[in-house]
Amino acid sequence: MPAEAPAPPTPPAPAAPAAAAAQLHGVVVGVTSDRRSDDMIATFTRKGARVVHAPTMRIVPLTEDEQLLADTRDVIADPPDDVLVTTGIGLRGWVEAADAAGLADDLLATFSRARLLARGPKATGVIRANGLREAWSAASEQTAEAVSRLVEEGVAGRSVVVQLHGAADEHQLAPLVAAGARVRGVAVYRWLPPPDPEAVQRLVDLVAARRLDAVTFTSAPGAVALLDAADAAGRRGDVVRAFADGVVACAVGDVTAEPLRAAGVEPLVPDRWRLGALLRTLTEHLAANPLDRVPTAHGELVLRAQAAVLDGRVLDLAPGPLAVLRRLARARGAVVTREELLAELPGAQDAHAVEVTVARLRAGLPTGDLVRTLVKRGYRLDVLEGP
Repeated sequence: MPAEAPAPPTPPAPAAPAAAAAQLHGVVVGVTSDRRSDDMIATFTRKGARVVHAPTMRIVPLTEDEQLLADTRDVIADPPDDVLVTTGIGLRGWVEAADAAGLADDLLATFSRARLLARGPKATGVIRANGLREAWSAASEQTAEAVSRLVEEGVAGRSVVVQLHGAADEHQLAPLVAAGARVRGVAVYRWLPPPDPEAVQRLVDLVAARRLDAVTFTSAPGAVALLDAADAAGRRGDVVRAFADGVVACAVGDVTAEPLRAAGVEPLVPDRWRLGALLRTLTEHLAANPLDRVPTAHGELVLRAQAAVLDGRVLDLAPGPLAVLRRLARARGAVVTREELLAELPGAQDAHAVEVTVARLRAGLPTGDLVRTLVKRGYRLDVLEGP
């Protein structure tokens, strides 16, 4: 019996990576986080975006944080009745820092004798990974719910330790104090000023000028720091208005969103408060919601904060030509006069500047026919269905 012929080679899978990369062609995203920023930058870049990285705060390495070690010794020496664990990564880092100082066994033994409450599933997972058991976990993943639970169960005369996860925690602990608890907060990661203040200022300027498509926030202190930097530059109003119209603010969860909302900014927040969910949610939102989208006779024209994409190709356009293209796109094939285009070019003096800019625009297009000249009237975009 003849040997069975080998199966034909499996055809290559469809080019999903290329399609994924096209999702964010021409997009520019501002990343404000210090921790785990490499993951975010790599993901956005893989999807075709350009990233402006400007950490608005930085975190003290845990093993170098003398205050954390002092707080750890205090918790061991004066054991609490209740411990509220707000983040999984915070508890993990706390135990690792204690271990480096030879205090991990004592710290975990102290926790084992206390009533442990978790702010959500990640905190619960790390509690259990350390051989401990939580008494309760908040379904909402919010500190306020955990605080309310403690107050309802009664904390009068009890010692409560709260593992803090950022500046937004402090005011949320007031109900515990009002209910008669002795409250100690332990800041597991401590926030310091940004490593590059000039980069933060450039980010503020880009937001204010609507030169970014989106900005991501992964911590409440980081969001506060950007708003404070805008305040210091006298541009807070410009930044808030830009986030309301043109620039997407995306926060990893409601805790991070809180200072933005207090400033009048309603950020995009994923359904699941996780970094991966933030990346997926923002990618899908930006892919579906460019600044403008126009069907033309030469392919779909998509407009972004700093770029235009024609039929899937990112166009290399300077700010002046891009401003003219945006104005023509808004007209949807209607004629735009030279005077109207001149208003889009700050600093330009006369119609000749418009003609030069249109010439530069055409030079950056795959075909100059996309922009039509109407003698003595102006210019129009060659759309598929004009008015």
